[in-house]
Amino acid sequence: MSDVIKTDVLIIGAGPCGLFAAFELGLLDMKAHFVDILDKVGGQCAELYPEKPIYDIPGIPQVSGQGLTEALMEQIKPFHPTFHLGEMVETVEKIGDPAFRCTTDTGKVFECKVVVIAAGGGSFQPKRPPVPGIEAYEGTSVHYAVRKMENFRDKNVLIVGGGDSALDWTLNLHPLAKRITLLHRRDDFRAAPHSVEQMRALVADGKMDLRLGQVTALSGADGRLTGATVKGNDNNVSEIACDTMLPFFGLTMKLGPVANWGIALENNLVPVETSAFETNVSGIFAIGDINTYPGKIKLILCGFHEGALMSQKAHRYVYPEKRLVFQYTTSSSSLQKKLGVN
Repeated sequence: MSDVIKTDVLIIGAGPCGLFAAFELGLLDMKAHFVDILDKVGGQCAELYPEKPIYDIPGIPQVSGQGLTEALMEQIKPFHPTFHLGEMVETVEKIGDPAFRCTTDTGKVFECKVVVIAAGGGSFQPKRPPVPGIEAYEGTSVHYAVRKMENFRDKNVLIVGGGDSALDWTLNLHPLAKRITLLHRRDDFRAAPHSVEQMRALVADGKMDLRLGQVTALSGADGRLTGATVKGNDNNVSEIACDTMLPFFGLTMKLGPVANWGIALENNLVPVETSAFETNVSGIFAIGDINTYPGKIKLILCGFHEGALMSQKAHRYVYPEKRLVFQYTTSSSSLQKKLGVN
């Protein structure tokens, strides 16, 4: 078991609602750690529509998903939250009243007084390509994320996809891998133009391969990949020798392990009461798109409101002996000091 990480609050999900919750918690002297399955902060805003304009954030007529994420990160800087990205919380165990032990899929262990589920519609899960028998190779030869680049050293790597993830890892793993082959169904990419240019330059220099088509079958025994059968756009079938495959077919939303944490569920959402957005388990809160209550509206601004009220109740659990005095940032010198306001 890893060394236990102790914190006041563990926030599961680093989207806008979770990020703003860290601000509200910080104002009340509560330290937060984040766990998010994505490899970056911002949740759906950063992953699904980083450049798409958002028009309904109060006081901001228009902002992109990425712009909102960056502003929220700047806002919570004074409170120094810690981020654990590319990980998923698998278990949440009640060890006190309230106190929780949470374990991630990488074996990281947290102990906290409060858990805040801010996971949007659930966790982002990679889409599995429609290749017969691919399950037998998953975790051994087929990987949906790169956790440690060194694991791909001297490998014949087949990367499948045409977006930023596929191109980024093609370029990042190229110096380590024995050979990189990038496979996409068409000669048109959704990635950053500069990345596409770099990839095409490597292909032109004979330093990697680019193939057009789709994987139809995999070969190998005992989970060890030896090759992939590819049907080209001209319907010709060929083989690509590879011992590792990285498919990047996008992400889908799934409730994931939340269903096993002992909290009530309603149509794959988490019911909460509306004074603090607490679940049926004392000390576990749910804010943002993952919760449900009468009159619920799935807007970011509503999630911000939920995070503010959640923090007031969380303070009782983290500091049961302290009386909470409500203060305004506009007039409280102590809050302004925390924010570094001169």
